[in-house]
Amino acid sequence: MSAWNDPARWAALCSGAACPICLRGTPLDLLVELEASWATMQEAAPVRGYVCLVAKIHAVELHDLPAVAAAAFMRDAQRISNALASVTGAVKLNYEIHGNSLPHLHMHFFPRYPGDQFEGQAIDPKLAIQPVYRPGEFERTRRALLSAIDALRR
Repeated sequence: MSAWNDPARWAALCSGAACPICLRGTPLDLLVELEASWATMQEAAPVRGYVCLVAKIHAVELHDLPAVAAAAFMRDAQRISNALASVTGAVKLNYEIHGNSLPHLHMHFFPRYPGDQFEGQAIDPKLAIQPVYRPGEFERTRRALLSAIDALRR
């Protein structure tokens, strides 16, 4: 059952009152704090190099952000996109904004590779075969991304 089928629960999530990110103060699996968002990265990911960008301001939709915050969020997205492209060697980056299970604005970055387990179709994280990283690869990728993001800040 989707959270939005329970109007009281959905309203509490949308308002931020029951948002786990807002209640915690930051998202889990923090990679780096940026101008208007936090980038997260987890080893149990659907594809190698997966990153999620989470808005610091609680908003459900992109249009809910004030214009200045929306522009800053998109600058952060561009920084992450640039870093992922340079570090992962992906042939394509897919970007997704949903929020139907957690209505706190966030953007998923899915690097795509020739022969990846979802080649020719959309990525379904629930069907991802784990692990996607070889031993030590997650930490190397994480460090390389941090370095690339830092270089883009200068």
